[in-house]
Amino acid sequence: MTVQERIREDHAAPAGAFLDVRDMVVEYPLAGGAKVHAVSGISFQVAKGETLGLVGESGCGKSSAARAVLQLPRPTSGAVRLGEEELTHLRGAALQRARRRFQMIFQDPIASLNPRRRIRDIVAAPLEIVGEGDRAARYKRVAEMLDLVGLNADQAMERRPHEFSGGQCQRISIARALILRPDLLVCDEPVSALDVSVQAQILNLLEDLKHRFGLTLLFISHDLAVVKHVSDRVAVMYLGMMCETADAQSIYRRPAHPYTRTLLSAAPEPDPGRKPAPLDMLAGELPSPVNPPSGCRFRTRCPMAQARCAAEVPQMRRLAPGHAVACHFPLQ
Repeated sequence: MTVQERIREDHAAPAGAFLDVRDMVVEYPLAGGAKVHAVSGISFQVAKGETLGLVGESGCGKSSAARAVLQLPRPTSGAVRLGEEELTHLRGAALQRARRRFQMIFQDPIASLNPRRRIRDIVAAPLEIVGEGDRAARYKRVAEMLDLVGLNADQAMERRPHEFSGGQCQRISIARALILRPDLLVCDEPVSALDVSVQAQILNLLEDLKHRFGLTLLFISHDLAVVKHVSDRVAVMYLGMMCETADAQSIYRRPAHPYTRTLLSAAPEPDPGRKPAPLDMLAGELPSPVNPPSGCRFRTRCPMAQARCAAEVPQMRRLAPGHAVACHFPLQ
């Protein structure tokens, strides 16, 4: 078996894979011919009805990857398959029809809502764009969806976003995202701008709606406690590349990549009676995505780096069923 065949086998989509991303690259051009290497050939799969948590520090490419999945903008190269449909091949009206199947919840709930429009029109906008129903039918659907996300439709419909709290605005954003009954919901740090108590409410709401509508979720966050709470599987990114993927319990119990271990050691334990473990601090700053390091991109901050790490890009390899790591010297 060749190296590429082994990589394909180790990276095979799980049974019933619904979202299949292969070798996706996202680059942003700069003046003078330089490029920002935001995402560099990552692959991951999400099964129908599953929640995949995508984690990593700020600037690692999580949001760029999520937007490229939704073709916002289209990835520089690679494949994005949703069910039987290859999204990167779609153009114009075909892509607009496909967008009914996937929607996004943004990080800043207030900035994602048009301050000039009433809530009824904000939530009804997707229905209007696809030409579904008349105005009365659309507003009836909006009222049902607002009630479903925990808002009083009679009080909310005629108001504008500035009259609501951050948590309420995020509920409105969720209602707008689900009004077309999508199959895939991409959540780009949907609770990072909210108070802790409100975070729990929104996470529980997302979990309830996931089961009610049979949603598949791609959940992006840098908060490891949140990701552990909501995810079936977790994928870890660093500087545009995938480091490790595994089910949530395995990756938190026995991380195999030095970067994953570092992330977990930095997450605080909500137990006042437990002595904090020593932090596994990283040396140096995050390298520039304009000129990333050769070989393993984590090697400039990795305490286990050796000469091979600078010369050879580590490929994803399977450690156990459902657990893969891109490291020459994994921890297990």
